[in-house]
Amino acid sequence: MNRVASDKTYPEIRDAVARLCEQFPGEYWRRLDREKAYPTEFVTALTAAGYLSVLIPEEYGGSGLPLAAACAVLEEIQRSGGNGGACHAQMYTMGTLLRHGSDAQKRQYLPAIADGSLRLQAFGVTEPSSGTDTSRIRTSAARDGDDYVVNGQKVFISRSLHSDLMVLLVRTTPRDQCPRHTDGMSVLLVDMREALGNGLTIKPVETMMNHATTELFFDNLRVPAKNLIGPEGEGFRCILDGMNAERILIAAECIGDARWFTAKSSSYARERVVFDRPIGQNQGVQFPIARAHIQTEAAALMVQRAADLYDAGKPAGAEANMAKLLASEAAWAAADTCIQTHGGYGFATEYDIERKFRETRLYQVAPISTNLILSFIATRELDLPRSF
Repeated sequence: MNRVASDKTYPEIRDAVARLCEQFPGEYWRRLDREKAYPTEFVTALTAAGYLSVLIPEEYGGSGLPLAAACAVLEEIQRSGGNGGACHAQMYTMGTLLRHGSDAQKRQYLPAIADGSLRLQAFGVTEPSSGTDTSRIRTSAARDGDDYVVNGQKVFISRSLHSDLMVLLVRTTPRDQCPRHTDGMSVLLVDMREALGNGLTIKPVETMMNHATTELFFDNLRVPAKNLIGPEGEGFRCILDGMNAERILIAAECIGDARWFTAKSSSYARERVVFDRPIGQNQGVQFPIARAHIQTEAAALMVQRAADLYDAGKPAGAEANMAKLLASEAAWAAADTCIQTHGGYGFATEYDIERKFRETRLYQVAPISTNLILSFIATRELDLPRSF
C-alpha cells in the first residue's frame, strides 16, 4: 500500500496533515456524527496550521500554493479517517474570489480568511426547481441604488450555519431575456452575519451523513453592490473556476476515502482467521480489494492531471469532471468491498466503516451527478447530440 511520493505530491504537507489528524481519532468523528455537530476544533486546528489558506496568495497572508497542494491536504484528511467536508468549501470558493474578485475585495476579505477570523464556507448555487441545471436558477437580485435586493431560495447549501461569508449565484437578468442561457447570472459575496435575520433565513436539512446541510430563504435581502464579484451578468463564467476546483478537490477527497477503505480491508483480511486461514488468502476476498486498489490508483492519476491543468490556467472542465466521476466511483467500490470484507463488523459503528460508507456515497450525486458528467463528456468531448 505504500507509494513513493514525488515532490509534486507534496509529501511534507501530507505527513504534517496526517500528524495533525492523529489528534482527531475515530471516536471524535463518531461523536460528531451521533450529535450531528460541526467539527469546530478540527477546523480551528487546520486553520491555525495554515492548511485552509494554502490557495491564498502570500501577499494576503496565505501560502500561495497551487490546487495540487490543497488536493494533498484534503486527501490526507480523508485517508486518516476524518471528514474534510466541513472545510473544503473554503478552498474551492477561492477560485471565484481569487480569479474574479476586485483588488479591493481581495484586500478586504482574504487576509481575514487566511488568519481564520472570517470563514468562507458557503457556496449558494443549488435551488429546488433547478437542481444541477444551473441556468434555471430563480433567485434574483435587482439593483436598487447602492444595493442589490435578493429574493429566492437555495437548497442543499452546506455549512451556512458555520460560515461568515457566502459566494451566492443569482439572476440579475431573466433567462428568457438573455442571448445564451448561461448569461444574466451574477455572483454576490454575502456577509451572512449581517444577512441572517435581515432577509436571510436558514433552515437545517437532515441527511444521512453529518454534512451541516441547509435550505436558505431570501426575502428582500440587501447586499451592497460593491460585493458583486466580476461583471454583472457574467457570474456563470466566474463560478466555473470554483466549480472546477470543487470537483477536483472532492475527487482528491474520494481518493483519500478509497485508500482508507482499502487499507482497512487489507489489514482486516490479513488478520481475520476463518477455517484456520486468514480470509485474505482466499481469492474471493483478495481480488475485490486488489481491484479497488487498481481503480483508485488510476483515478488518482486523473485527479493529478486535472489539478495540473487547473494550476496551469488551462481549460480543465472535462478533466475535472472525469476526475470526480472516476474518484467517486473508486471510493464507492472500495467502500463496498470494505463492508463485504468485514462482514457484520462493517456495520458496527466502532469500526468507522459505516460512517465513511455513508459519507463517500454523497459524491456519486454531488456536487454533480454521475449522469450529468457522462452527458457533459458525451456532448463536449465526443460531439454527440444533447439529450435535453
